[in-house]
Amino acid sequence: QVQLVESGGGLVQPGGSLRLVCAASGSIVSINAMGWYRQAPGRERELVATISTGGSPNYADSVKGRFTISRDNAKNTVYLQMNSLKPEDTAVYYCNAKDLLTTIHRHLDVWGRGTLVTVSS
Repeated sequence: QVQLVESGGGLVQPGGSLRLVCAASGSIVSINAMGWYRQAPGRERELVATISTGGSPNYADSVKGRFTISRDNAKNTVYLQMNSLKPEDTAVYYCNAKDLLTTIHRHLDVWGRGTLVTVSS
């Protein structure tokens, strides 16, 4: 069974940093794009950052220059380094994998359960 498990969320003061980690498991052969999305209370889920298999990143304008996405293909893991955090970054952060191939099935779109990030003094 394919799973994406996020970790690293928590409470941080404005200006602080957090590092989110998402590990994919389940007899994985390959994963195309991986990324992070977030959903704040009362708002729709939005893209934060994505990264291709080759390592090309894409960021939402709101996080450019503050967040850095990276991945380790050998570990099927994606990371999100978040610096200079603001209260408006408060949200549940979800990991996503596109076109995930296992030994028995191809999954076009896989989501983790999310990890809460709260930025507050």
